[in-house]
Amino acid sequence: MNNRQELISKAEDVADEVLRRSKTILPTIARLCLVSTFIEDGIRMWFQWSEQRDYMNSQWGCGYFIASFFVLINMLGQLIGSGLVVARFQVMIACAILFGNVVLQTFAYSILWDVNFLLRNMSLCGALLLLLAECKAEARTLFAGVPTLGENRPKTYMQLTGRILTVLMFATILHLDVNIFSIIQNIIAIGLMGAVTVGFKTKLSALLLVLWLSALNLYFNCFWTVDSHKPMHDFLKYDFFQTLSVIGGLLMIVLLGPGGISMDNHKKRW
Repeated sequence: MNNRQELISKAEDVADEVLRRSKTILPTIARLCLVSTFIEDGIRMWFQWSEQRDYMNSQWGCGYFIASFFVLINMLGQLIGSGLVVARFQVMIACAILFGNVVLQTFAYSILWDVNFLLRNMSLCGALLLLLAECKAEARTLFAGVPTLGENRPKTYMQLTGRILTVLMFATILHLDVNIFSIIQNIIAIGLMGAVTVGFKTKLSALLLVLWLSALNLYFNCFWTVDSHKPMHDFLKYDFFQTLSVIGGLLMIVLLGPGGISMDNHKKRW
């Protein structure tokens, strides 16, 4: 037991040192990762305009004008929202725009009936909630000397909901195969997911999930190895950047910490 606690303590020290050395660039990296799927999808809308328009028209029978308008709104919403997030300008409005895009795509592309894609979209929403929580934290620091009535409750609930939604991504990579690799992968993923969800050793757990998910993303979604004319290229590319956005959400958890509703926070009161 003592050896395990000592190992965890050393791992936390390493994580704290990594955060200390990267604190100036980590927020920017987290934001870029978070909006990467929106940037990639917005650019793809431009280069595949006719294909996207034809798909919407055939799917919904809405006519070329409405289908083209949908593609335009989708493209501009994602690119403008992402640009505002990266520039840290009107971030709350930017998040609302990106939330709207996620909801719009969920219904327009019938993602609502695909469990894997639905869970991934919910993870994206969780990452955006964490970004809003960061904005709440930054707004509070502007009035650091002003007395407040307790905790920032909206920020606390955003962090809790964001943590829960963000780790849903890992539910889509669990495998039921009976082999040693799948069993080990599932045990690690479930353990870290549970730790982040309840806010236990939150920064360390989230950082380990970042490393774990990054390795899986590079291994399974290596779209650059597939010919660009093949449908699998686009599928893997979409999956790669969507996973990268969830990694951005996890980095937000690393930056923000567990929040008020967490085991880590309650341990401070014991």
